[in-house]
Amino acid sequence: MIVPVTHVSPLATIRRSRLLPEKGQVLVHAGQNVTATDVIGEVLLPGDHLIVDVRRALGLSRSAEAEKLIDRHAGERLQKGDVIAETGGMLPRVVRSSVDCQIVAVANGQVVLETQPIKMALKAGFNGTVTEVMPERGAVIETNGVLIQGVWGNQQADFGLLLVLAKTPDEELTRARLDVSMRGAVVLAGHASQPDALQAAAELPLRALILASMSADLISLAGTLAIPIILLEGFGRIPMNEAAFKLLTSNEKRDVCVNATNWNPLSGERPEIIIPLPANGLDTKEMADLVPETRVRILSAPYQGQIGTVVYIRPGITALPNGLRAQAANIQLENDEIAVIPLQNLDVLE
Repeated sequence: MIVPVTHVSPLATIRRSRLLPEKGQVLVHAGQNVTATDVIGEVLLPGDHLIVDVRRALGLSRSAEAEKLIDRHAGERLQKGDVIAETGGMLPRVVRSSVDCQIVAVANGQVVLETQPIKMALKAGFNGTVTEVMPERGAVIETNGVLIQGVWGNQQADFGLLLVLAKTPDEELTRARLDVSMRGAVVLAGHASQPDALQAAAELPLRALILASMSADLISLAGTLAIPIILLEGFGRIPMNEAAFKLLTSNEKRDVCVNATNWNPLSGERPEIIIPLPANGLDTKEMADLVPETRVRILSAPYQGQIGTVVYIRPGITALPNGLRAQAANIQLENDEIAVIPLQNLDVLE
């Protein structure tokens, strides 16, 4: 069975294609050295379309009445707060634009608005060298070093000196543990469940925050913060896998790049940590065959986050303790316990 590979590698050749969503301008050239926060390309993305129902907003019975009150025309630009339509009388009712925009069409008592185009900046995501440029689309960036992949990020990227705050893989991050001496550093912590801990990390500010896991109710807050936050295991209280924890703690005081992008199975892009090293790494692969002696990580409770080795791929379908039936394997955990795990709840560690 072919399954995804999660990289927890002490030395790999890391090669990533950074692509714009549409044709745009590429700002780098082959052979150029870049940092994680360098903008390597830009594109102007079209704005959103909004429909303002003037008839309904003014409580009118016919569209024709609304059209008489709309003193605007297609192609006209509006600022936020500009009047689109209003009634007369002592207590006029007014419909205003909620955004800066341009009118696309006026018909049937409705006004179609297009918001301003948005400039999207494509960042390198890690420190490396541009090895190839794809005109109008992006570039390929390469480096060698430690590669540790996670499962969730808040769509930010940065780099800095790694400081290890967590003494254990599941230690709770609190506001009191963070102090001014950590300003400008990438901090390795364990689990976050308190909003004020994340806010303190952003206020210092840290350059990035690496977590094993986080409470799901912090997702919205993390998405608003300007520092990268990356989860290596997921949501809930899940300890960091020992392989990643050992790699990170053994590389304290090195420069580390955190690309807290979303995991996109279609493009293969996923949140990851890269520690550039002055050595040649091994090429990586994204899928692998699940066979005996393969090193794997378990993705489901009660063993979620634990690492083990495939002992035996069970033939056919196995009846599991929870009543489900699935293809499964015997996995020897690091404490020598044998667990029966569905194949779909495993990924290969390399």
